Amino acid sequence: MKALVLDRPGDPSDWYIANLPAPVPAPDEVLVRVHAVGLNPADYKIAAWGNPKWQYPFVMGLDVAGVIAAVGEQVTGWKAGDAIYYHGDFSRRGGFAELTTIPAHVIAPKPASLSFEEAASVPCSAFAAYQGIFRKVQMRNDVLFLVQGGAGGVGGYALQLGKYAGAQVVTTASARNHEYVRQLGADHVIDYQNEDVAQRISEISGGRGADVILNAVSQETTTAALEMLAFGGHLICVDSLPDLSKIRPFAKALSLHEIALGVAHLSGDRKAQVELAEIAREVGKLLDDGRLRPTLSRVVDLAEVPSALNELAGHHVRGKIVAAVQ
Repeated sequence: MKALVLDRPGDPSDWYIANLPAPVPAPDEVLVRVHAVGLNPADYKIAAWGNPKWQYPFVMGLDVAGVIAAVGEQVTGWKAGDAIYYHGDFSRRGGFAELTTIPAHVIAPKPASLSFEEAASVPCSAFAAYQGIFRKVQMRNDVLFLVQGGAGGVGGYALQLGKYAGAQVVTTASARNHEYVRQLGADHVIDYQNEDVAQRISEISGGRGADVILNAVSQETTTAALEMLAFGGHLICVDSLPDLSKIRPFAKALSLHEIALGVAHLSGDRKAQVELAEIAREVGKLLDDGRLRPTLSRVVDLAEVPSALNELAGHHVRGKIVAAVQ
């Protein structure tokens, strides 16, 4: 089978196309014929570190949409031909290949209204935003919600989900993305390149600060968010944790929520892994009901993935880039 592989930890520029033996599903796994794979910052970040469990050549690719080609002998409720999507495990071979395997308890039906490319743009970004907004914070309709980086992958879904929850939604974005984030649901847009974000949040909130802030940009912006939170506020951290030394303990009664979807696979906690499939089904229903729309921006082929990941590392990509596999 054709696959995009790496021979050692490092930069995606060193990845190359190779032919590998087709994988065989374990008794509790399904064999997936991959149609499309979403690109994520986790791909280049984890590839740079490597993992002691990897056997080279290794295949990255966490967000997969495809069709079940075969099921393991212990698998029930799924059959060959079922269209699925899921957020994968970075300790095992991933989706930048024609075939891959995954435990059956973490997969969900592909949203029927979406193409495979659209479905592959969803998991990491939408599931992270959904978990933070509805399972960690339990967002209400009386909150001021700030999304730092609303034009990005996680940010684009967070804007839509915040609006769906009834929140007053504020986001930061460069001027070229203002119209785009407004279309996704932003009530207020702050040009972070030319405006003081903290001052604007104070103005919008009448001096209280934001009730909930979701950050998927950097530790610098996550730390800056601490001062912008209202008393009792919630900080959802998707990219990195803040420097808590920058605030006085017990001054604001803040809640910190760490989002680490892929680590559910490594945790050994089956309940946490099953939650990935539950979230996939809930997000899929919102997509099929038209309450959420995919933020697919571009489709590339496998050979173009390394350059697209390096572009993604520059933090100025709008929406999601997806690789078409077959």
